[in-house]
Amino acid sequence: MDSIPMTREGYNKIRSEIERMETEEMPVILERLASARSEGDLKENAEYHGARESQGLLQARINELKSKLSRATIVDTSAMPQDEIRFGAKITVKRQGGRGQQEYTLVGAGEENYDEGKILVTSPLAQGFLGKKKGDTTRIQVPAGLTEFTILDVVYE
Repeated sequence: MDSIPMTREGYNKIRSEIERMETEEMPVILERLASARSEGDLKENAEYHGARESQGLLQARINELKSKLSRATIVDTSAMPQDEIRFGAKITVKRQGGRGQQEYTLVGAGEENYDEGKILVTSPLAQGFLGKKKGDTTRIQVPAGLTEFTILDVVYE
């Protein structure tokens, strides 16, 4: 299995999400199951089957997040080369032919938020920026086609 890079903040965010699901959401579902069981015949009990499905979906999500944590590699971004795009970099780019600039922060699992420009370091877009420096131009395959980007700035917070 591949390791998943993430910051300590991202790791803690996933861990607290698991805890919330196990301590808040799962007990509610288990209470629904117990209530539905007490109504008798389970074959035609829609409430029971709905609660079982909810329990299965929630448990699958918990297992998925636990798997991410078990494969996590905590990355200290302060130890990275500061002039080159790596995990944790906040970059400003200009798309060829585009108006304005875009800012992206390359983050690990659990930290991605596309509305805020936080993209997974493993995404095709982020992979196209890795190793580049301020002033470099790179061509990346995006849904709209092969696109050229110019790196305007690279900073680490």
